[in-house]
Amino acid sequence: MDPGSEAEVELFPRFFYGKGCSLDSIGRDKQIGETNRRALVSFVVWAPTARGESHPPQQQPQPQPPPPPGSGSGSRSAFFPAAAPSPFRFAAHPQRSGMEPSAGTALYPLHRCKTIYLVRHAQGIHNVAGEKDFKAYMSHDLFDAQLTPLGWSQVDGLREHVKKSGLAKKIELVITSPLLRTMQTAVGVFGGENYTDGVSAAPLMVENAGHSGRPAVSSLNCPPFLAVETCREHLGVHPCDKRRSITEYRPLFPAIDFSLIENDEDVLWEPDVREANESVALRGMKFIDWLWTREEKEIAIVSHSGFLYHTLSMYSKECHPTIRDEVGKHFANCELRSMVLVDRSMLGSDPPGFNYPGKIPAGLDLPSDVADKKRVEEAQKN
Repeated sequence: MDPGSEAEVELFPRFFYGKGCSLDSIGRDKQIGETNRRALVSFVVWAPTARGESHPPQQQPQPQPPPPPGSGSGSRSAFFPAAAPSPFRFAAHPQRSGMEPSAGTALYPLHRCKTIYLVRHAQGIHNVAGEKDFKAYMSHDLFDAQLTPLGWSQVDGLREHVKKSGLAKKIELVITSPLLRTMQTAVGVFGGENYTDGVSAAPLMVENAGHSGRPAVSSLNCPPFLAVETCREHLGVHPCDKRRSITEYRPLFPAIDFSLIENDEDVLWEPDVREANESVALRGMKFIDWLWTREEKEIAIVSHSGFLYHTLSMYSKECHPTIRDEVGKHFANCELRSMVLVDRSMLGSDPPGFNYPGKIPAGLDLPSDVADKKRVEEAQKN
């Protein structure tokens, strides 16, 4: 899952964005580093403080040196929650004219960004038992826990929201942890309508999968589904976090792609060793880096409380406190949060889809700043 190079990626909320990027990175795009009167270039804009508001001068945070290797986020990345739309915004200090740019506002090329939609699975039987008695998580009766009836109601509610908001038409890929509760949530929220006999396409989920009592779910008119081991919950000790064999899953979820899972049996789960929080966070960072190997720009990810919490906490350490507090809280069952993933290290190689190259004219229409620069260069030569 590791693409082979340390990534410099960031995740930002859809409409207010955060710390960690400079305008210098924009110059990596050849046409963006020059004045170009006829070019069209798409950008993402963000500010490092809550909802784009900057600190007053006396509260301006001092620049901090980058963390040493092995401390903090190795990819110098950050997660930020989605918020209400924010226009291009400048510092609002009363002594300023209102047009001076805030030091924290930045632009980033749109084609070096992805939008991801993070979802925690709906309520599972282990959640109910664990709330009553934490020791219940050790019960083998909760092996690969399925959704409760309330969990399925949560799935139906999120599905309705996804359809009404228009999100269902935007998502190009659904990635799911290969456990029963996450796959049930994924297909229930993002899958097609009820499966109809006689349709040639394999269903995403067969009828009554995991003793759900639910009808089959169609794979038509919905994005592809991909099972990925890297976004699983804490590994080890708790039977609810151990998966079945892929051989058992395939008949239940025929249209989910399990090709990226190397082992049929669950060789990652150990009965006596619980995965450390730090290990979960590092696994989450590798998963985020891996997303840049995908060509899709709008991706839904259905995962687990621990995985999402520790991954987000790692990325949000350098955020504004307001954003850090929002990002760092645990996900509720079936909660969805949208993020913007920014490629700072040229890890993603997708060409711009909306840019128009244009051309700087050589005649009378030469931009004045370019002409001035040329005159200075010629004067220096003489």
